[in-house]
Amino acid sequence: MASYYNRMAAVAYANKWWDSFNPEFPRFQDDCTNFISQCLYAGGAPMRGAPNRGQGWWMIGLNERWSYSWTVAHSLRWYLETSKQGLRATRVNSVEELQLGDVIFYDFQGDGRIDHSTIVTRIDQGIPYVNAHTSNSADREYSYEDSTAYTPQMRYYFFHIEDEFTL
Repeated sequence: MASYYNRMAAVAYANKWWDSFNPEFPRFQDDCTNFISQCLYAGGAPMRGAPNRGQGWWMIGLNERWSYSWTVAHSLRWYLETSKQGLRATRVNSVEELQLGDVIFYDFQGDGRIDHSTIVTRIDQGIPYVNAHTSNSADREYSYEDSTAYTPQMRYYFFHIEDEFTL
């Protein structure tokens, strides 16, 4: 059985909730990956792996339980890079390979530890623009050069979400 990623539904969710919080989901101080997970879920990505927090990608009930990959940027990056079923993605080398609804991760210090995640909501002349939480932003150029977190050592991780999810 397969389901499909609805990129436009994920983007619509990102555009609706970029500056507020959906009361159906928990809210975190560092909320970027929780927000990205909600966007992916709105796009039809299936949850799997519950109740083991260290496996899969899932969330059960408001303020009850969730996987690390649902809420932690580094964990979601690892999950997307290794998942063989359900929500899957391919790491790509350049922004030109990204589409709407794809995910960009940021390693601000360049130390291999992912610090932030965003979702691509617009592409203009080949440049992705993203929405994010924590420092809530919409339609921001992906490079984040205008961010106080930007450093010259910053590294980007580009992930193309697969269009079909095998369950």
